[in-house]
Amino acid sequence: MSVASNPSALQALADGARAAGKLALDTEFMGEGRYRTLLCLVQLAIPQRAGAAGPMEIVDPLSEEVDGGPLATILADPAVQVVVHAGRQDIALMRRWLGTDVRNVFDTQVAAGFVDLGAQTSYESLLTDLLGVRLRKSASFTRWDHRPLSAEQLDYAREDVVHLLELAGELEQRLEQAGRLAWAREECEPLEQASDERDEEVIFARLPRVHGLNGSARAVARELVAWREQTAARRDRPVQSVLSDAALMELARRKPSRREELERIRGVGAAGSGRVADEVLGAVRRASERPPEPPLTDRRPQPPKPDDAPLIALAEALLRARAREAGLAYELLAARADLQAIVTGKRGEGDEADVRTLRGWRRELVGEELLRLLDGKVSLSVQHATDGRRLQVDPRPSAS
Repeated sequence: MSVASNPSALQALADGARAAGKLALDTEFMGEGRYRTLLCLVQLAIPQRAGAAGPMEIVDPLSEEVDGGPLATILADPAVQVVVHAGRQDIALMRRWLGTDVRNVFDTQVAAGFVDLGAQTSYESLLTDLLGVRLRKSASFTRWDHRPLSAEQLDYAREDVVHLLELAGELEQRLEQAGRLAWAREECEPLEQASDERDEEVIFARLPRVHGLNGSARAVARELVAWREQTAARRDRPVQSVLSDAALMELARRKPSRREELERIRGVGAAGSGRVADEVLGAVRRASERPPEPPLTDRRPQPPKPDDAPLIALAEALLRARAREAGLAYELLAARADLQAIVTGKRGEGDEADVRTLRGWRRELVGEELLRLLDGKVSLSVQHATDGRRLQVDPRPSAS
């Protein structure tokens, strides 16, 4: 049912979540052709009998009748575990819609990676493998922003959350048995800060070749970034459809002052005509009247060198072997960028890379051993066993 037709239902569900200490959450949304993703539906469930899903509600955030206050209070309560699957986008949307914190998150996709079930395993696969449940999944590409929703859509939305608490309970049990529950919870903590807010400073710093602009051109680029964000938000359109990065950078270099100059720049498109052209020229003029911007602090990592590749391959071999032995998804330990940063740090001034592989439980499991490998203090070899060949890590004898 939709909470819009029964406002007291959401309060009752919130009370039930507080009493049970758990709340399952999923969302449906539309991102295509918009400035920001539109939250279209929120599915909620609370436990009943042995962790199985019990009472649930489908909330329509597009309805003006919905009061999300009770839900915001529950999501921010650290005593209530919020269960999601691949929930980064769901949490970001809820934080923006309700203006609330989301605490105590347990993501079943993250948890699955700690019990040898893969780091990107789908909800459907986990339900089939762990609970023997198969979903129909017949409405995934329908228009969730159209009203009224069909019975098929509501059934689809309900399926996305009705088994979520039972799945979380099964994963928690396996994690507890493996001694990995604390690791999984630690990995879920950053999800509490998930956000889809757009940071103009970050967008500006990531413009292609922005470090190569002079001070006056950087001022124009910054002003155009602000104008593009405001325009895209007002029109609810993707920023690149308002003005592409390439066109923005060319405008910053050339600093046009008249429409004729604007029209000669490739990729400007609709921004070169009508009222929009006046807005673009106004942004260039405002920036030109300001003092030039100081040079950007270049925080880009050192570029890789040809000799890094075999060291990265060696490091990856060690991490994959340790992940296999531990029953962990390799992706939880490191990405290639992490390994590149570690190798780069080793060939620099000895500064240790600030990457996840060298922090917390990862450092204990494999990070310290990886540093010893890159320092030449251990070596890798192939061990022949009855069930095949395995990678073996051997300490190297110290020089006499």
